[in-house]
Amino acid sequence: MKLLLATALLATTLPAAAQSNDGPDRRGPDRRSGEPRFGRPVELAPDDVPARPAPPADLLTPREDIPHGKLETIEYDSKTVGTTRKMRVYTPPGYSSDKKYPVLYLLHGIGGDETEWTRFAQPNVLLDNLIADGKAKPMLVVMPNGRAQKNDRAEGDVFASAPAFAVFERDLLDDVIPAIESRYSVKTDRESRALAGLSMGGGQSLNFGLSHLDTFAWVGGFSSAPNTKRPAELVPNPAETAEKLELLWLSCGSKDGLMRISRGMHQYLKENDVPHVWHVDDNGHDAPHWRNTLYHFVQELFQPETP
Repeated sequence: MKLLLATALLATTLPAAAQSNDGPDRRGPDRRSGEPRFGRPVELAPDDVPARPAPPADLLTPREDIPHGKLETIEYDSKTVGTTRKMRVYTPPGYSSDKKYPVLYLLHGIGGDETEWTRFAQPNVLLDNLIADGKAKPMLVVMPNGRAQKNDRAEGDVFASAPAFAVFERDLLDDVIPAIESRYSVKTDRESRALAGLSMGGGQSLNFGLSHLDTFAWVGGFSSAPNTKRPAELVPNPAETAEKLELLWLSCGSKDGLMRISRGMHQYLKENDVPHVWHVDDNGHDAPHWRNTLYHFVQELFQPETP
């Protein structure tokens, strides 16, 4: 019943291609009210402010004078879905089987797939630059397809596949992570795993990450969508969450009509003394917010590096 309610709410709130929009907010009408969904005014609270400064304008400019990592698409057998699936994997400059690396699992939105993050945020370029400047730890970035069904392409009515995003919890834990840990030289302790995503993927990251504190110690939700569970359900034991998490990051654009989702989570965490970052910039539900937030988020991961 909860999944059905969440699906219905999502279908009346999110535009089909919002997650891959690399420009102004989509302003399609809400199916119930006829009002703009992402363009409607957002009333800001006093603490709805940037927690970090604006990134440099050249954050995604490739640099020829630095070492570069590798970006590849790999396949894995998904027992959860019953088929072979794809994911994109970034390995950092100088990747070697003689060393073990931490991993960031990075999830896309309802209108995207495993290629979405590389289309508008270029995590490989961003990480190459930050690692070269000593601002980020060398890490793997794994970009799976969060639509856990046999036809996992973003085709037709993408809202019809909303239940598959919930099924992805088992695919991530039982298939994706084991595939990465068997194929790459990575650390396997919880302190060396991070989970983050945008919109639908932000909701997945909070739902899965906060429900599996034995698996992830770093969690980020960027403008999380209405698939996000209620704060009290995600954090039933604030003291345990505060103790186990190394970083909990919440962000949203000040022009994002879904502000209430992230702000509600922030307010609950604040009231229950759970340390977290609450970052509100001047963007909407759009690519500039997500890539700028990723720029800050990856710099705070795995600091200090676990043994």
